[in-house]
Amino acid sequence: MKIIDKTPLQDANGNISFFARVQGTLKYGFSWYGELEAQKKVIEQLDRSLEKGHVLIRNFALPNIEVIIPLILIGTGGISVIYATPVKGFFEAKGDQWNTVSNGRALPASPNLIDVVRKRARALQRYLQEQKINLPNDVDSVLITVDPGAHVDSTRPNARVVMGDAIKQFASSLLQASPVFRADMVYDIADRLVDPRPREEPKTTTPDQASGPSRAQAIFNASESAQPFDNNDFGFAFEEGDAAPEAQRAPQNIRETNPSRQLPRPKPAQSKKIFGMSTSQVAILAAMLVLQCCILVGFAAAYYFTQ
Repeated sequence: MKIIDKTPLQDANGNISFFARVQGTLKYGFSWYGELEAQKKVIEQLDRSLEKGHVLIRNFALPNIEVIIPLILIGTGGISVIYATPVKGFFEAKGDQWNTVSNGRALPASPNLIDVVRKRARALQRYLQEQKINLPNDVDSVLITVDPGAHVDSTRPNARVVMGDAIKQFASSLLQASPVFRADMVYDIADRLVDPRPREEPKTTTPDQASGPSRAQAIFNASESAQPFDNNDFGFAFEEGDAAPEAQRAPQNIRETNPSRQLPRPKPAQSKKIFGMSTSQVAILAAMLVLQCCILVGFAAAYYFTQ
């Protein structure tokens, strides 16, 4: 299995330093590092089970939007989005619900991991469609719990739920799936996903190249060959209920002004970032370092006076 790792903030050997770990936690949330460790466990087992003809892309950021797809598995049987989680406890996956179970009661859990993996699969599918990649089937949504202490009761969930002790069986089901792609198509899709091709500009014809019996006939032919309006041509739209087409909106740099109202003042320029972090993030990091220094000094003083 070919692995393409796009994980941010890691070095060439795939390691994440303490400074990068703090920076990633501030940027992506407290569950970021734990999910990276969960991904490693899933990748290790899939790599031992899947043969050639499979490509796994790790932590790929969709261009132009703030969405990171944790694991993308491309094989002859189709494309899957895998979300590996280190959670443990008793859970219930029912339809689009993700609940915690305590004392026989099911309560909604936050975040809803079923909804999270479904949205990422839908985002990837729309991106592939924008890249003119034809998919015979929808992108599958797979949620994998790697901790042995996680127990999930599944009742027709909207995403496939796999527990840590069933990853090998999950890989076997992928190998036995009916092929929808050739092996060479798998690698081509992975290349086009990681290195997207630029959109082709519409060809313009000069007046000398146009031919026709009359100007009216040329106008009629042009109207017949006009392409229908497509929202996807204007970029990625995440929600189903999109707003009005971009072509019907006024450009952002052009506004109709009202003489009775003052124009809004331009926003001040954003402050410069230090090592890719904002001032507040640097302040939090500095406070953590000062706290650690105080703890070390306290232990040293206690050891000195007890001798």
